[in-house]
Amino acid sequence: MKIDGELVRPMLAALGPLPAGPGWAFEFKYDGVRAVTYADGATVRALTRNDNDVTSTYPELAEVAALLRGRPAILDGEIVALEAGERPSFALLQNRMHVAAPPPSLLRVVPIRYYVFDVLELDGESTIDLPYRRRRELLAGLRLDGAVVRTPAGFPDADGATVLDAAKLSGFEGVVAKRQDGVYRAGRRSAEWTKVPLIRTQEVVIIGYEPGEGRRAGTIGSLLLAVPDQDQQLRYAGQVGTGFTDAMLDHLLAQLEPDRRPTAPVPGVPRDHARHARWVEPTLVGEVAFRNWTVDGRLRHASWRGLRPDRRPLIPPPRPKPATPAPEEVTGTVMTADAAWRVEAVRRDGRQWYRIVHGDNVVDGLSLDDVQRVLEKAGIDFADLTEAA
Repeated sequence: MKIDGELVRPMLAALGPLPAGPGWAFEFKYDGVRAVTYADGATVRALTRNDNDVTSTYPELAEVAALLRGRPAILDGEIVALEAGERPSFALLQNRMHVAAPPPSLLRVVPIRYYVFDVLELDGESTIDLPYRRRRELLAGLRLDGAVVRTPAGFPDADGATVLDAAKLSGFEGVVAKRQDGVYRAGRRSAEWTKVPLIRTQEVVIIGYEPGEGRRAGTIGSLLLAVPDQDQQLRYAGQVGTGFTDAMLDHLLAQLEPDRRPTAPVPGVPRDHARHARWVEPTLVGEVAFRNWTVDGRLRHASWRGLRPDRRPLIPPPRPKPATPAPEEVTGTVMTADAAWRVEAVRRDGRQWYRIVHGDNVVDGLSLDDVQRVLEKAGIDFADLTEAA
């Protein structure tokens, strides 16, 4: 294998429900930057999904070569930054993603970890046509367990719901289910890898921004966003005004100002959103977390997660058509004596969950254990709740 030879494009997971039945293995879904590393002797090269070379951005990846002890290999994995409790933090990783040559101080403040979950070539022999089960065996045999480079846990033939619960408790983004007999489909998105997220995220294209006011005067108040429709034409998708750090706002403004343009790059922006907008060329891809889609195709309760320099401009995944949900039924309600806290049992399509309502705050989709934990933190004994009249 030559380090400057043919590239192996990463296989991509398809969004879907948690698979059931035999033949699946599960891995935690890490919240970071996908990177394929090419190791040849003492040399390591790291490329993102869109073939950006990030070797100098993450010099810690040199440990790959040391752990391989000279064996040439191509590895697939995720670069993450970890906050307290070793929880992956995409926001923390933003401090590293845009720095081509980080100083030692930044390496200390924002350390990274590289979780290697697949081996695509070993000792000059391609492994992509081997089943996942065999590739994981080869990966385990490499014993990649260093200060930075790790082999993440895999759960073959496990109960997917149990692994998803463990991912939630550990602060992971979700799980990826992989067919154990599946080959590595380089450069393709396949349901043989099914991602099941715990939070909804969407890649978006920035088309403009509204200037900030008050504390944000002189910077960005909110970003105006677009996503491609089924014909891959950009359509307006709403605004995002939360989730930013001051450093993010400064970096975004520096990135957007050189790309200013006089008119909106997409049609259909509402007049009240366009009135104070400063338009930019649609070249920057970012990511938001959001609750759901509105009936007119706008992101509801969006929160900014960061720029995605590892994505090509103008090709985030298409927005799904808003589905009309089945009506939900509140089957029971209990509350505190002053009615300040209310817990509702909700049912829809044969599924039941719980909802906590406290003033204007609503927390939905909870298990009974989740409800008890939230109430305990608020100093409320679940046993003291009474049934609503």
